[in-house]
Amino acid sequence: MKRKEPDGHLRETGLAREEVFAGQLLRVRRDTVQLPDGRRATREFVTHPGAVVMIAELPNGKLLFERQFRYPLDRVFLELPAGKIHSGEDILLTAQRELQEETGYVAERWHYLGVIHPCIGYSDERIEIFFARGLSHVGHALDDGEFLEVHELGLDEAIEAVRDGRLTDGKSVAGLLWAERVLDGRWPLPEAGK
Repeated sequence: MKRKEPDGHLRETGLAREEVFAGQLLRVRRDTVQLPDGRRATREFVTHPGAVVMIAELPNGKLLFERQFRYPLDRVFLELPAGKIHSGEDILLTAQRELQEETGYVAERWHYLGVIHPCIGYSDERIEIFFARGLSHVGHALDDGEFLEVHELGLDEAIEAVRDGRLTDGKSVAGLLWAERVLDGRWPLPEAGK
């Protein structure tokens, strides 16, 4: 006997797929779907290769942040270090690569925390969250055309930056939720590898 899916009454079924745009980073799709009641609808969304975000704790207890210009919103943002997953790349290797490239730091201990989906209404993007400890500075290797500043903030200062609007980046706000609970001991750190 076929087991009934618990959320089957909410599921949409893909019927047709069309690629509307294919860029270097993003693709836009327009799919025709069948709704749970049998009617048809169109779903347009962005496909994304995925990304990582790193909560990197320095030996002094502060966390690493970056400030960089984000063109779509025409302003400089304060955010946790992050980067795109290359096709076929292990997510831990992505986190290690991006932390060193952007901040100049490497970490002795890595802990995988979880995943967030920042844009569920219009994108399939996922962001994998890592906590890094045992940091040492080896020098950064920014990508060509990448300009940013590295900053250190204490957890309380970072959370205050969320409250007063200096930090509005969604992945960083979610990362700070994890950081707060990890640092106060409510959420233990699993090992992710070294």
